[in-house]
Amino acid sequence: MPQFEISHVRPQGRRLDWPDLLFGTFLIAVSAGAFAATAKLSGGSAADMGPGYMPRAIALILLGFGLFFTGRGLMRSHAGIERVQARPMLGIAVAVGTFALLIEGAGLVAASFAAVLLAAAASRESRLFEVILFGLCVAAGAVLLFVKALALPVPIWPW
Repeated sequence: MPQFEISHVRPQGRRLDWPDLLFGTFLIAVSAGAFAATAKLSGGSAADMGPGYMPRAIALILLGFGLFFTGRGLMRSHAGIERVQARPMLGIAVAVGTFALLIEGAGLVAASFAAVLLAAAASRESRLFEVILFGLCVAAGAVLLFVKALALPVPIWPW
């Protein structure tokens, strides 16, 4: 007679996934705080939203995520967290800072292109041709979106 194993029962001695469990508990607490803070606000309905409608909707979504992570933390053991790499973090930070410094003086095209080049340097897998092509596409897309579609007063070129 075949024997069946129930996979969702935690074997003896297996540890909890504490990061997921604590994160889920944190989300549940934030959700409870949001529900308590908006208790006196009228919620209304989807057709006629009151001031408490959106905060409660977001709190409900947070509660769902909190229950998910708490349940996952109880059901599986901690898999471990990969060691933090400095190169990607520094590359992205430098790219964002460069964009912020260049946007007004050099324009949206140069700032976007420079940010893509610097962000690509954060990865060892980047290929120069692909990065240049992607940078040109991002710069063109940024101009189309922010300047043409949204009509934001952002300089496109330095002149």
